[in-house]
Amino acid sequence: MSKTFRSAIVAVAALAGPSSAFWRMPCPGRLVLERIDPVISPGVVSGHVHTVSGGIGLGFTTSYEQQRASVCSSCPVKQDLSAYWTPKLYYMGEDGSYFEDVPQAGEGNGVTGGMTIYYEQRPGPKNDEVKAFPAGLRMVAGDPFQRNYTDQQAAPGNAVSFVCLNYNGVSTQYNDMPNINCPDGLRAQVYFPSCWDGVNLDSPDHKSHMAYPIGNYDNGYCPPSHPTHLISIFYEVIYQTGNFAHMWWNSSQHPFVFAMGDRTGYGFHGDFVNGWDTQALQDAIDQCTNDSGNLSDCPVFADLYSNEECQACRLPPQVNETITGNLTKLPGCNPVTDGPEYAPPPECSSTPIGPMQTYFTDETKSLGWEYVGCANDSVSARTFQAASSSSNTMTVETCIKFCSGKGYSLAGLEYASQCYCDNGYLQAKDGTREPLTDILGQCTMPCAGNAQQMCGGPSALSVYRNCAGGSCENALFRVNGSTTTNKRRHVHGSRHARYH
Repeated sequence: MSKTFRSAIVAVAALAGPSSAFWRMPCPGRLVLERIDPVISPGVVSGHVHTVSGGIGLGFTTSYEQQRASVCSSCPVKQDLSAYWTPKLYYMGEDGSYFEDVPQAGEGNGVTGGMTIYYEQRPGPKNDEVKAFPAGLRMVAGDPFQRNYTDQQAAPGNAVSFVCLNYNGVSTQYNDMPNINCPDGLRAQVYFPSCWDGVNLDSPDHKSHMAYPIGNYDNGYCPPSHPTHLISIFYEVIYQTGNFAHMWWNSSQHPFVFAMGDRTGYGFHGDFVNGWDTQALQDAIDQCTNDSGNLSDCPVFADLYSNEECQACRLPPQVNETITGNLTKLPGCNPVTDGPEYAPPPECSSTPIGPMQTYFTDETKSLGWEYVGCANDSVSARTFQAASSSSNTMTVETCIKFCSGKGYSLAGLEYASQCYCDNGYLQAKDGTREPLTDILGQCTMPCAGNAQQMCGGPSALSVYRNCAGGSCENALFRVNGSTTTNKRRHVHGSRHARYH
């Protein structure tokens, strides 16, 4: 039976109930959605699909140095280039042969959904000194194969929970996924252990070097084996389960399943790889003592990435499989399980890591135009202003030929069906809108006339340049995927590059 806690709320954060200083970091976008997990499955494709937010240095293997080399992040705090991830949620049809991905809060119409990360100064009853994460720390909270409630705090106990959101009434918290149609979505929560052994940055099970505080998993005292009290973190992910309110095939049981085949919710989990400027994190712990949770109340975070910058920070997938839309099974080998038995997955043939997916069309040989990147646009002040057209049959070739015929050297495609032309970029107040090296951007919408091509995105231009009279090298974008705007192992460029 679920353990429930009833609490009226005005805002989502009210259920967090902070007892001391904290800050809340909303990550409005995601880096990538695929079977990737460099902590549990380094160097290979993960067993199930994860939604990843944070610094773009992430790869199928990653390190502290790699995360610190990130040129952007899908989270707003610039001193934090950590990576955060959780499993994807799916809707399951009645006979178990149909699955559809459940979007996260804010997701849709070319925009990706992210998560919210809470950082809490919880010193425990002994008022311990709270320390920043050491460089190189990585850890896991929760157990993907757990299928029943346990009072052991780490697997998962109360450290994993769910909230059925009702902003106009009463929201209810559960230890498992509730069999209730939640009016404003389902929020999944996972709290990480905050006591460190002071020596190991990782462990074979990715948990033993950490421990939950004794007495209270989120604000107790650290055991002698793990004496160093670190800053506490927990993740919140809101799933738009209300989109499927008309698709419940059993009114007494929810129709959702996590990517690892878990219908109970007890297997919800989170992974963390530290990418903080450790001194900046310690400064924030020491100086940001406001209990509002607002990043704006912390002087250490004076300069933040905007929502647009966070959304533009994306990684091209490298696993060649369909993981969204209408599926006949969960990606990987993940049979649906209802518990209460522990449920590790069966042996499964390995899936190769492939080249990075490309989001452009190579027109260098056919038309003499090369792709140069994804540029920001604005309805009030267009990046390209010389000529434009729109069509429900728009393709990359159609736009290039239109702009070329008008005598312009730059063509930009936006929002699937729009085409803009010019010989230069708008010089906005904060600088040029030229695409930035190493930033994939939001140019991921299929063209209206050819779904195999990409035609920009919301306020985002897929830009092509006439290079027929010079050299068409696609220097930033190689069609075979060996070089793209986002290199996972050797990210180049300046971390201080700005969007415009």
